[in-house]
Amino acid sequence: FSIILIVFTHVVNVLFGVSLCVLEQMSSQAEPDILLDKVGRAGVITMNRPKVLNALNLSMIRQIYPKLKKWEQDSETDIVIIKGVGGKAFCAGGDIRAVTEAGKVGDSLAQDFFREEYILNNAIGTCKKPYIALIDGITMGGGVGLSVHGRFRVATEKTLFAMPETAIGLFPDVGGGYFLPRLRGKLGLFLALTGFRLKGRDVQRAGVATHFVESQKIPDLERELVELKSPSAEDVSRVLDSYQNQSTLGADKPFILQKHISDIDRLFNSSSVEGIMENLKADGSEFAVKQAETLLRMSPMSLKITFKQLQMGASLSLQDVLVMEYRLSQACMVQEMFHPSASVILMLVDKDQSPKWKPSTLSEVSEQSVEQCFSSLGEKDLAL
Repeated sequence: FSIILIVFTHVVNVLFGVSLCVLEQMSSQAEPDILLDKVGRAGVITMNRPKVLNALNLSMIRQIYPKLKKWEQDSETDIVIIKGVGGKAFCAGGDIRAVTEAGKVGDSLAQDFFREEYILNNAIGTCKKPYIALIDGITMGGGVGLSVHGRFRVATEKTLFAMPETAIGLFPDVGGGYFLPRLRGKLGLFLALTGFRLKGRDVQRAGVATHFVESQKIPDLERELVELKSPSAEDVSRVLDSYQNQSTLGADKPFILQKHISDIDRLFNSSSVEGIMENLKADGSEFAVKQAETLLRMSPMSLKITFKQLQMGASLSLQDVLVMEYRLSQACMVQEMFHPSASVILMLVDKDQSPKWKPSTLSEVSEQSVEQCFSSLGEKDLAL
């Protein structure tokens, strides 16, 4: 992608030479942002904002949540399928620019968006019906939250997954603190701190997706899922397994990180971000040097918050992780280091890929400032 603009908690909108504002203006108001259909005995959620890579906004969240809860209780609904249109993205993130602007002036949108998004993430994670996310295309930020907590996640060769929030001074939210530390070894921590991108079959090999199916087979897969009669999760799994077995694209290539898995487990095994940096520098291999260079470009504050987020999240429930991440999201809205002037807007509008972090080094980030971001919000805490 020629211009990487924004990855804010649940935002990565990859734009091609034009600003998000222009794309928003181009987006037709005649078309609904979200389609919620009943097809046979399946509830089908379709994100319908292809011109902005199906970016998630508050209106969409407010439509999806009650429909998901209704389908979960409906005896006439057996499964839920979520997908995106346009061929480029499942959902590239959250429509966050308005949220960051609201945060600067104290508008309630800064609380409402995160609160209601996380409540939706939890509803997906606890859904009693088989929930199938067809992540065909860019899946980042908010798109990860709409998919990764569901029972089934189907990647294709078009899937591009990443949680690169540390690159703009934020943290991998939408339950990132829950699913990332549960990936094998230190892989989740590596992905969280470096923002490394996984593509295609590698998204499944990493454990982010449950299945890999070639993109051209997705319409047939969806049709077969919809035609299932009172399916159990095992029935859905058998169909997905069948389509995966038919999909040989990329099967002959090893996992992109396979030769580095032991290195990642060793180098990212530390009690602090500083310790990881020391490991990387001491190792001196080409891989280690590259990761050290990557981390040096990231927000020092974000790296430390993300490290603690995953460290704590490894032993917490999804609900407790979302409560923790809501606290972090609100810290992002009030602390100077997170303000759009410091990073997000520079990358969004000025296309400046070298934001000036504050604090600028890991040593300048105090433990007290990190702890403060995790502090209880009292009666304003997220309630699930």
